[in-house]
Amino acid sequence: MIAPSLLSADFARLAEETARITGADWLHFDVMDAHFVPNLTFGLPVMQAVQAVSPVPLDCHLMIENPERWAPGYAEAGARNVTVHAEACADPRAVARDIRAAGALAGLAIKPGTPLEDYLDVLPDFDTLLVMSVEPGFGGQSFIADVLAKVRTARRLVDTGELTLIVEIDGGINADTIEQAAEAGVDMFVAGSAVYGADDPATAIAALQEQAAAAMQG
Repeated sequence: MIAPSLLSADFARLAEETARITGADWLHFDVMDAHFVPNLTFGLPVMQAVQAVSPVPLDCHLMIENPERWAPGYAEAGARNVTVHAEACADPRAVARDIRAAGALAGLAIKPGTPLEDYLDVLPDFDTLLVMSVEPGFGGQSFIADVLAKVRTARRLVDTGELTLIVEIDGGINADTIEQAAEAGVDMFVAGSAVYGADDPATAIAALQEQAAAAMQG
């Protein structure tokens, strides 16, 4: 499954950019607050505007402090999945419960340097696990392959029935990296410049989907 990242789109043409990814599974919507990460992007009003025109469900990734306060609002606004950062949560289980109660899937994101083991006890409360393969904050960074060990661990726990999760990866996903991520066990691939930097985003999405499927079967 492919989730193009709106962070790589033309911000002056968000409605048109959203319409160009009809073949995608989700649309990844990065919220940054210039506190948890050193960048500032979209907020809830922009999310609501994009939600109204998006041909696919929104996958909201909150790279913000105090996600307890803000996450339920994105779920209430209609996001399919709302992901918060483990490193920003005082009580991840409580955030997951509030997101689910507001009508969305609940996701937990971990930075490249954050051990997955520290959060295995709370993952049963979540629907998605977002493994960051770059440092959160900016698009266009290079893929950090070391994080695939965390993907493999999560995949094994899902395959043995210990967890029920969509395993998602975000950062540096393109034609050169998607196969190794797929082989490690990723379900959902966030791709920014690989989609929105292409002449035809729909064709790029289809090519990435084909690559990932072939790697999984192999």
